[in-house]
Amino acid sequence: MRARSIVVVALGLTLATLFGLAGPGGPRSAAGQPAMGPPVPARSPAPGSADDPTPPRISYLHGEASFWRPGAQDWSAAQLNVPLAPGDTLYAGPGRTIEVQIGAAAFVRVTAGTQLGLDNQDANYLQFRVTAGHAALDLRQLAPGMTVELDTPNVTFSVAPGGYYHADVDESSTTFAVYNGGNASMTVAGGAASVVTANQQVVIRGTDTPEVAAGPAPALTAWDRWGFERTESLARPASVHYVPTAMYGTEALDQFGTWRTVETYGAVWVPAGTPPGWVPYSTGRWIWDPRFGWTWLDDAAWGWAPYHYGRWVFVDGYWAWAPGPVVVRPVYAPALVVFLGSVDVSVERPVYWAPLAWGEPVTPWWGRPGVIGVPWWAGWGGPRVVNNVVINRTTVVNVTNITVYRNVSINNAVVGVSSEHFGRGRAEVVRVAPVEVRQLRPIHGALAVAPVAASLTPSTGRAVTPPAAVLARPVVGTRPPKDPAPVLRAHGLAFTPETPRAASRLVTPPPGTGPDGKKHTGPPPPAPGVSKSAPRGPERGLEAKQYSGPPLPPAPGVSKGGPPPRGPEAKQYGGPLPPPAPEVSKSGLPRQHETAQPAWVVEPKKGGPQPRPDKPEGHPEARKGNASAEGTPPLS
Repeated sequence: MRARSIVVVALGLTLATLFGLAGPGGPRSAAGQPAMGPPVPARSPAPGSADDPTPPRISYLHGEASFWRPGAQDWSAAQLNVPLAPGDTLYAGPGRTIEVQIGAAAFVRVTAGTQLGLDNQDANYLQFRVTAGHAALDLRQLAPGMTVELDTPNVTFSVAPGGYYHADVDESSTTFAVYNGGNASMTVAGGAASVVTANQQVVIRGTDTPEVAAGPAPALTAWDRWGFERTESLARPASVHYVPTAMYGTEALDQFGTWRTVETYGAVWVPAGTPPGWVPYSTGRWIWDPRFGWTWLDDAAWGWAPYHYGRWVFVDGYWAWAPGPVVVRPVYAPALVVFLGSVDVSVERPVYWAPLAWGEPVTPWWGRPGVIGVPWWAGWGGPRVVNNVVINRTTVVNVTNITVYRNVSINNAVVGVSSEHFGRGRAEVVRVAPVEVRQLRPIHGALAVAPVAASLTPSTGRAVTPPAAVLARPVVGTRPPKDPAPVLRAHGLAFTPETPRAASRLVTPPPGTGPDGKKHTGPPPPAPGVSKSAPRGPERGLEAKQYSGPPLPPAPGVSKGGPPPRGPEAKQYGGPLPPPAPEVSKSGLPRQHETAQPAWVVEPKKGGPQPRPDKPEGHPEARKGNASAEGTPPLS
């Protein structure tokens, strides 16, 4: 009799598991206890591949900006939270500002007629190009060992984490200044690498035989100060207590929702202002990424972290995002959903999906062979749940045996579109009735939906195209741009040769940044006109401890030391608008800042003594005569 009771109980548990009926307390262990699983260290390592870096994301837009991805038919309007892939290009028209996040507190910002392109990315390397305009790199917190390269038509720079850098590119020259304790290696076409140290500025004119000018860095512009203050406010989100510090987009969680503690799930975040009946992954669109395939782009300003990390849970009648125990390194996913399809393959097959619940694996539809279609918990620090039961971390799971996804049973949680509209612009999703949900089955692996040109753009309609002079300019770089053609053709997308990505003039990388990925020893020499022992002038950087003058004013609309204004009407985190951008010339190429001129010019040596460059009035050697090029004095 006792054996019969055990069989009945086991059968009941099996039926409950198959239909996802473990009750309101969440998934259960085999013993019927809440699925908290074994304790996980607060900073447990995140599984996953180190060669799948988090893509840069568009984290702020002021005014309309343009976006272009290889394979698209035209430029389209840029959207907040678009993940960037090598080959993508952004353009900020006059009076516009674009911000791209590349680290926990590391940003690239461009404004006023600037074209910014992402040429390459791997685990420890990012390569950008600026063919015209004004760019700032604020690398407050960047992953250890990361190298950021900035390529321009005149010179390439390899910059170090922790500094602040400003670059201006016009028709004939590139001006580059270093602040806040940073340093950079620069290499001109046909030349060797040299160092630009903190509080120094260089101006490079020409490309074949470039002229190099060096001097003290000028005072920061109002736009630079605004950007620095913005980074300062973004670097201290309250959400850092609940999520890894390296996770992007968590500052928006402080503004657009609240944190709560829930039994079983711990700390969860609840978005504010969602309409009745709202479900995750229902207000946005699917776009196609050359590296990650189908990627969810949500309409919400907070729609980065909750759609690329963690899981969604339904608690007491509301949806909450559960990041799980904090891990050392979060691992990005293009979306965390289960795709569902009809069992009847003889009829049109709409694509349905639902958010993954606590501990459930994502089955990648992207990645290398051996990754697609294999259950994946990379970046998840909580218990692993399969068919609503907690499993051991060492258990090998056959994906075909995963048949239960908890959120699929939540009313209206399953949404979808027809395969004809999937990934082709924003489409109104349809809710699936419970009777229809029971006829769906999980799709494990690649989707049977091919991308089209419209899948590559985050919005419909045309956007402003950069001037032809900007598009056609080649840059100096240490690596050629990543060729998108093989990936595009493999997915049936046409590759247009007339892409806005001119060829690079390749130079030898500076020490430590070789394209072979190996470390190269030996520091580069200082930039022409900069002595290794040059005395430091007054700091023109950004931190009070380095600045000898009066405190810098806060960014417009940002109170120093406090978060930016809140409010449901705010479209983006940061609130305050940037100050007027630098002026743009009629050709579409920006003019240089008036303050960006160096103290003196060092002409390229052509052998023999040369006239002494003119010194500004008051310089200690202004009245001296001629000297050789080697005799350039240290900067003061």
